[in-house]
Amino acid sequence: MADSPEVIEAIENKDNREFFLERVKTIPSLIEWANDEIKDDKEVILNAVKVDGGALEFASNRLKDDKDVLLEAVSQAGWCCCYASDRLKSDKDVILAATKKDGQVLYFASKELRDDKEVVISAVTNKPIILKYASFRLRSDKDVAIAAISKGKKSVLEYINQELLEEPEIQDLLKE
Repeated sequence: MADSPEVIEAIENKDNREFFLERVKTIPSLIEWANDEIKDDKEVILNAVKVDGGALEFASNRLKDDKDVLLEAVSQAGWCCCYASDRLKSDKDVILAATKKDGQVLYFASKELRDDKEVVISAVTNKPIILKYASFRLRSDKDVAIAAISKGKKSVLEYINQELLEEPEIQDLLKE
């Protein structure tokens, strides 16, 4: 794509805010070729991430720390929270929204959120194997274990506290 007509046009218009304001609505990745001022323009970046959350990669650091921008981006593509500021990787609203799209984002969440039951259940419901990134405390939580096993069956067993596997409710799930 680097030598496509769209990219050439974007490079030629790298200082043209109006060009990017419209073009990112159809080709969000063009933001990569905008100047730094445009990459720091909230309206332009919001237009891009509404279509493709991955466009967040090219936003300014200031906008990677903007909760509105992050919530919009992760609602489109949960995984893009990997570009979030450390502050927003610790924001429960952002991480919860991201886990609803992609449980894998628990990997990027702060240590505190890896120990938050609501966040972990949301993540393992979406991607059971991500249980391996939950806190050890929550790997011993019956509700978390049930959520993970219900979706992942045997693939998650090695990450669950082994004593929980003897619980009748969990035994029943394993028989299904």
